[in-house]
Amino acid sequence: MSVGLIGLLDDIAAIAKVAAASLDDVAGQAAKAGAKAAGVVIDDAAVTPNYVIGFAAKRELPIVGKIAVGSLRNKLLILLPVALLLGYFLPTAVTPLLMLGGAFLCYEGAEKVLEAVMPHHAHHEAQLQPKAADARSVEDEKVASAIKTDFILSAEIMAITLAAIPAGNIWTQALVLALVGFGITVGVYGVVALIVKADDAGVALARYDGASIIGAAIRSLGRALVRGMPTFLAVLSTIGTAAMIWVGGGIILHGIEKYGPPVVGRTVHAATEVAAHALPSIAGIIEWSVEAAISGIVGLIVGAVAIPAVQYGLSPAWKRVKGLRQA
Repeated sequence: MSVGLIGLLDDIAAIAKVAAASLDDVAGQAAKAGAKAAGVVIDDAAVTPNYVIGFAAKRELPIVGKIAVGSLRNKLLILLPVALLLGYFLPTAVTPLLMLGGAFLCYEGAEKVLEAVMPHHAHHEAQLQPKAADARSVEDEKVASAIKTDFILSAEIMAITLAAIPAGNIWTQALVLALVGFGITVGVYGVVALIVKADDAGVALARYDGASIIGAAIRSLGRALVRGMPTFLAVLSTIGTAAMIWVGGGIILHGIEKYGPPVVGRTVHAATEVAAHALPSIAGIIEWSVEAAISGIVGLIVGAVAIPAVQYGLSPAWKRVKGLRQA
């Protein structure tokens, strides 16, 4: 009996080790996949604070919370099952869908660049929306708009994650997708909450009435926060735009390497190797920088082509379809 008990304990220990290894594997895959989606995450964090501009301070965190819940719903209840079904039944569709998402990122990034360079030529979606009748309706419209934008970014995050997961156990894939989706949502909207409340924290610190040197330092910190937040948001927006173009271009480039002429991939790799040999002490950084620069150029080209295609082709066609549906 004691021998049987020892055997049972050994079996339990072995199962526990396998489970621990599986959890470590899931965590490792989630970390790698999340890192590959970093560019989309940066843009998500850069875009979301704009949705609370103009609202009372007491409504800022509730609005961010609503958007975060909508983002989780997008990722876990809609996109995760769709990603698993695609990965299981139609894995060949993942890369083309990734390329479509990459083209959208390039379009969005290039449109922001166009808006910065030529504001009067930029397309503003907000101008097309009817004015709301009251503050609650305005808030609901803003939240709905943010969740729609988040859906596209979340779809790209989940697609990038799925492409980064080795083919295998569907439950492992589901756990990795869920872990990445939950972790990124909590991380992004936690940062967004800190960003949107930073100016309020700065005002509170600036009003600190302590007469000591520490009190003066606290007031100086508060004033610096209030004055620095507009610049910080502008820099964050710029980084987000660059990340969209770089990530989108990189996705398109990898898709071209897979489906297009082999010379594209060989040319990119040759350029990175030549640059790395020039500065061997920092070869890894140089290779990454050159590949990122090439991806950015590709992203700008794709975005520049996509803007007129959407403005003069897809957008009018969509309006006609909506008109026919309403008729």
